[in-house]
Amino acid sequence: MTSFSGKKGLILGVANENSIAWAIAQEILQGGGECGFTHLPDRPDDERQKNRRRVSKLIEGQASAKFLLPLDVQNDENIREVMRTAEAEFGKIDFLLHSIAFADRDDLNRETIETSREGFKLAMDISAYSLIAVCNAARNIFAEDAAVATMTYFGGEKCVPGYNVMGICKAALEASVRYLAYDLGPQKVRVNALSAGPVRTLAGRAAGVDDMLRLYEFMAPLGRNITHEEVGRTGAFLLSPASGGITGEILHIDGGYNMMGSPGRLLERLG
Repeated sequence: MTSFSGKKGLILGVANENSIAWAIAQEILQGGGECGFTHLPDRPDDERQKNRRRVSKLIEGQASAKFLLPLDVQNDENIREVMRTAEAEFGKIDFLLHSIAFADRDDLNRETIETSREGFKLAMDISAYSLIAVCNAARNIFAEDAAVATMTYFGGEKCVPGYNVMGICKAALEASVRYLAYDLGPQKVRVNALSAGPVRTLAGRAAGVDDMLRLYEFMAPLGRNITHEEVGRTGAFLLSPASGGITGEILHIDGGYNMMGSPGRLLERLG
């Protein structure tokens, strides 16, 4: 377990118990870190506040979970409000996890060439620009040697049919990681991305994760899929002092799938 003793930071993007962000947050909390959490805003007409309730149940009883706030990453004032709360609670923050992405289901379900203009702008704003926005808002409260990590996927590097417009967003997100790493470098703040193979999450279901799980099991050199726990440990590593000296990187955790230049052992099954 990575030690986060004395470390404080933000976890942006937990949706439920299957979220990669929650797997990473658990590692940080168990390692002694203190976390502020955000959740997707609930609709005004949602009296049950489902989004808040899901995350609230996860952190209930966690003394190191210091606050839970709604966050609309399309609203700059809302982003600043979260950072003001973080500053009031922590002073400086040592880590920031950005695990936020969205595309309209209609756009995900059609060919990329048919992506709507409004859908493209929405997906890019939430899935890519939001990393720039939250880093800019947090710039003055980053501690020296702080770390930022975001979540990406191989569909940002290569064409993954079905991932469609989200692949374009992830490509932009990965480029943003490199430029933010440069901009924040003088503050000794590191910015990296974790490129995880498919796991069953809310976002994964929308992207057809079941088919990808079968493919990865056959093609990845390890011959299996990754686990939430493995992603959690690797994400925590990127946010910890243990990864000092690493910035602007895309770290793959996918059983080696990304390195393959052919279907590998899947050919034996096809033959």
